[in-house]
Amino acid sequence: MRSNLGAVKRHLAPVLAALFVAGLIGLLVYGVSTRGTSHSIDDAIARGRTIAAPVRALPLLGSGVKTRRSLTDYRGRVVVLNFWASWCEPCRTEEPLLERTQRQIAPRRATVLGVDFRDTEPDAHAFVRRYGISYPSLRDTEGKLAHDYGTAALPETFVIDRRGRIVAAHRGQVDQRFLDTSLSRALGPHT
Repeated sequence: MRSNLGAVKRHLAPVLAALFVAGLIGLLVYGVSTRGTSHSIDDAIARGRTIAAPVRALPLLGSGVKTRRSLTDYRGRVVVLNFWASWCEPCRTEEPLLERTQRQIAPRRATVLGVDFRDTEPDAHAFVRRYGISYPSLRDTEGKLAHDYGTAALPETFVIDRRGRIVAAHRGQVDQRFLDTSLSRALGPHT
């Protein structure tokens, strides 16, 4: 009887170890899959609905950490929220278009608002100087605001209406057609 019990224990130990490892792998897979990019913004827009824009207070580029801004500071204005970084090649390519857009929409109580993503402050300042950026930018050094928007790659742009609702999103480099269409929706005709 004792020899049978010992044999059962010897065979059961590897099975239990394998089940334990399989359970750990299952938890790991679950954890990774639930931390993926959020598509709730994209899903809402695809259904023709708007969604409240995520809000975080972040340092204003050029002000150190003392001056912080968030989308609530721009409530009542249309905002073209653009996630960028100095090291992002498509961000460099789209920048002249965003600057032209800023000049066109500023008189209509609207602004482009940049969000510098995980960049060094000196590199971000050099980018602003190089491209003559006149609109404000926030510094998202930890990527928390980007995470709130489901931003996985740069650049990404969101158009937010005067009530703080996202009316359009573009994952990748923006073009004139996207800006015209989405700003027409947010501002009304004659953008």
